[in-house]
Amino acid sequence: MNITVDNATSPIVNTVRDFMKLESAGGILLLIAAVVALIVANSPLAVFYSELLDTTVAVQVGALSINKPLLLWINDGLMAVFFFLIGLEIKREIMEGELSSFSQIILPGMGALGGMIVPAVIYAWMNWGDSVALDGWAIPVATDIAFALALLGVFGSRVPIALKVFLLTLAIFDDLAAIVIIALFYSGDLALSSLLVAIVALAIGITMNRLGVTRTSSYILLGIVLWIAVLKSGVHATLAGVLIAFCVPMRDRQGQSPLCKLEHDLHGPVAFAILPIFAFANAGLSLAGMSMADLAHPVTLGVILGLLLGKPLGILGFVGLAVVLRLVQLPSNISWMQILGVAFACGIGFTMSLFIAGLAFEHGSGDYFSGDRLGILVGSILSALVAYVLLQLSLPESANED
Repeated sequence: MNITVDNATSPIVNTVRDFMKLESAGGILLLIAAVVALIVANSPLAVFYSELLDTTVAVQVGALSINKPLLLWINDGLMAVFFFLIGLEIKREIMEGELSSFSQIILPGMGALGGMIVPAVIYAWMNWGDSVALDGWAIPVATDIAFALALLGVFGSRVPIALKVFLLTLAIFDDLAAIVIIALFYSGDLALSSLLVAIVALAIGITMNRLGVTRTSSYILLGIVLWIAVLKSGVHATLAGVLIAFCVPMRDRQGQSPLCKLEHDLHGPVAFAILPIFAFANAGLSLAGMSMADLAHPVTLGVILGLLLGKPLGILGFVGLAVVLRLVQLPSNISWMQILGVAFACGIGFTMSLFIAGLAFEHGSGDYFSGDRLGILVGSILSALVAYVLLQLSLPESANED
């Protein structure tokens, strides 16, 4: 992986710095929302917190109706916007960014592969023989990019640009893998009529792209139709956000980028509103009656070990394998200790892990979901602490000039 930065004012440096700044601030707000949810869930306000999330919200137009608790509107609706943003980012990176060159994706690609396989194997090993618990195998696979970037942002300009790009690219692979996992393993029984409507809506979006339609509002309106159809089809509704994002054109005839403008406009609402709301709604774990024995539950322990050990071992091991096989070369200004620090930062699963946990145990035992949330919180906190110590020890004392 060769990362070359000509000067401090180059577009890629400015883009990465702006992105880092926004995501870091969003990560801090995300942490505050999670802490507030934990406090509320373990206070006399817990009953109001639960009733709020269970409040039924219904939207009906003629025979078409969507009737869900507020929690599912957040997880299926607001998070579709989050996945829409992820889709825009992935398309931009494939078309013009870090995923446009094969030589640039080997190092983070191998890291992401290891960071998915090893945590899943650890979780499955811990829960082998329990078919319900095994549904949560993908929970420790995820990385919360907002928290990981917030942690990296604490060190400011001490962090080499190449290390930031490595983390961003690895996180993109993680997001892409999460999308595939949700589509393949966490979709329900299919309703063919709704699925057909979704396919037609997607075909219209692709046709609009090929005809040169650049008005983003057209894609957003079509995306709403696609979201409703996907929701009713049994495929998880958040995938509609990714699919319609791939239809948004990268460039218009004047060379401007409708996709990049839409991505820029969405970063603020997603980072400062949607993700904190999601964290508040999903991180409220009641600790009443819990003991140290709960940490030893196979589900809880599988998630903790998957995030805390599986992620760094998988990332470092597969990156090391790529270097040993001479598939790629470690950038000269990045050390193995820094790679390990970033690998532990990727063990902060939080948002995506909570999201997948909700899908895995949506129709299963509440005990499993509580155990998963406990595992996610403990594993993410421990991963963040280890990552901070490693980066503090390995990053240069003064600001980087690259």
